[in-house]
Amino acid sequence: MDGPLPKAIFYTLTFLSIAIMIWQVAGQSRHWMKGKKITWRPNYISGLITYVLAQRKVMGSRPKEGAPLHLLIFYGFLSLFIATTLLALATYGSVVGIPNWHKGAYYLVYEAVFDALGLLFIIGILWALKRRYHLARTEGQPIPDPETGKLNRSANPITTTWQDFAALYLLLILGVSGYVLEAARIAANPKPWDHYSFVGYGIAQLLPGLSPAGYIAIWWQHMVWVWLFFAFLPQMRIKHIIFATLTAAGTEEAPMGKLPTVSPESLESGEPIGAASARDYSRWHLLSLDACMSCGRCTEVCPAYNTGKILNPKQIVQDTHRAIRTGENIPAAVSEEALWACTTCNACVEACPVLIRHVDLIVDARRNLVSEGQLTGTATIPLKQIAGTGSAWGQAAPEREQWMEGLNIPLARNGKPFEYLFWVGCAGATDPAAVRTTKAFAKLLQKAGVSFACLGQEETCTGDPARRIGDEATFQHQGNTNVAAFHQYNVRKVVTACPHCLNTLKNEYPDLGLTDLEVVHHTELLAELVESGRLKSAQTLPGSVTYHDPCYLARVNNISDAPRKLVGQTSNLDSSTPLFTKEIGIAPDSNNILAEPTHHGKKTLCCGAGGGRMWMEEEPDQRPGNRRAEELLATGAKTVALGCPFCRIMLDASIKQVTNEEIKLVDMAELLQDANS
Repeated sequence: MDGPLPKAIFYTLTFLSIAIMIWQVAGQSRHWMKGKKITWRPNYISGLITYVLAQRKVMGSRPKEGAPLHLLIFYGFLSLFIATTLLALATYGSVVGIPNWHKGAYYLVYEAVFDALGLLFIIGILWALKRRYHLARTEGQPIPDPETGKLNRSANPITTTWQDFAALYLLLILGVSGYVLEAARIAANPKPWDHYSFVGYGIAQLLPGLSPAGYIAIWWQHMVWVWLFFAFLPQMRIKHIIFATLTAAGTEEAPMGKLPTVSPESLESGEPIGAASARDYSRWHLLSLDACMSCGRCTEVCPAYNTGKILNPKQIVQDTHRAIRTGENIPAAVSEEALWACTTCNACVEACPVLIRHVDLIVDARRNLVSEGQLTGTATIPLKQIAGTGSAWGQAAPEREQWMEGLNIPLARNGKPFEYLFWVGCAGATDPAAVRTTKAFAKLLQKAGVSFACLGQEETCTGDPARRIGDEATFQHQGNTNVAAFHQYNVRKVVTACPHCLNTLKNEYPDLGLTDLEVVHHTELLAELVESGRLKSAQTLPGSVTYHDPCYLARVNNISDAPRKLVGQTSNLDSSTPLFTKEIGIAPDSNNILAEPTHHGKKTLCCGAGGGRMWMEEEPDQRPGNRRAEELLATGAKTVALGCPFCRIMLDASIKQVTNEEIKLVDMAELLQDANS
């Protein structure tokens, strides 16, 4: 590329293509800026290292679903980017006084290492093309679960367009033409050390006697593909290279189960709340919509979608994205029926490789519907009951103490000091099966000599059902009432058998002023008591009991090991996401005592109760609990252990629907009580 004219053309087209890319990204950013300013301080470095460089979300995906090929493409592309950057710095560093270090032993290592890494990129692209052709052939057809092999009721949610193939072929051309360019340089101007560039050297044997003019022609054709890549990147599905990086850099390190809080001022204003337009979401949430690459992983794991409901998380994101740009009303654009079908189990959030928080989007749209008076039907039942009695089950306050009769349960109002407040919850004080859990746990605490107390009739619903249905005002009223009680009795530690209560107290009450509060699940405290020798572990025959991981315990709050410890089983399910985990997460030790269902730990299947769905009408053949019941029964176990009252209610109904066998449902505390009675 000698001479001023070729150099001028090269620099002009290079900077022009980059400028076109930046111009398009800037155009997209105008839509993000319509939203509310973020209220958190982004952890830029941590976000980039964790979610971009370490690819944490992709590492936890299923190998059969494309995680390895994505890692080959990403790290291969990253290596080529690094190689190009190093070469540019060595070439142009002299402008600022940096000597050219691109020689000697460094040069030989550089050529060998990056030639090898470039192959990973091409292998990943070829693998992706093969998978994409397969997905295109199965589009719209029922697909088998990658673990069980059974066909899902819903069709393959992954759509494929010609743009997807164009993007992959463009990347493939970039990789291959880069090697051809290297080969052309070797063929036109051979050096003794060229064999270190082993890929280019091999291709060069096919180009004997290539003239310098031929090399220059190949160089220009490679650059044409580079310029096209820059110019069209923001329009292709692989635009997440840019937008997902920005999303990761600006993400809030918030618990998965924490919903955005509405300010008291907004509630008091009397104006509609929630999301009706772009300005109602945060700028980060709007940015995350652009990061979506339509991979369909969110939809693949959605319990509502997989039972035939209209809810499609990927479609929710795409419809919201469209509404932001067209100015449409968001609830109308995404379908009210789809919004109410969500169980808020967060399976979509856990699966999303670009950190989209689908549940935030859905609940904010629900909030708008509720504030506009558009909530009708059975979804209003728990709201009315909470407003009237302080219980989602409609139980009068004095009745919350009926389960205590004859058990000598200490109450906070008696004034005696205690270490733990035992938060019973609405279900734990009302539902007959849940009451058995409550009594069993209380007796275990007494046997182990744990200092505890209950609020009794002073306890009122945490507001979790109301918040997830979209009634933020009721949630905050309930929250403020409970926070005042906690302050009154100087509560510092809380233990509860309800994962939904745990999530609300632990992750959402700090926004209401309840800080420095330690909240644990009853299985966590029981596991500590067993480990310290204050209680005996449960005695069960290997394979006779299976355990259902509740969504709000295992996935949302990362508690899967403690319940298993109660039967003496060691597992590592709570650890950070490892490389190439199976769909079920990290498998427990081979000496399993529990008969593990296919989906467990963070990858558990939802029972269908969350998000207020416990009280909503459900078609018998569209119950997520039925799918979960079938999988639990497939283990061959005749006893199903649980750690959530919501799951117990839903699975009890589902098991009776899918089998005539006598199946026993017990809470882990009941198993432990049998061993300690």
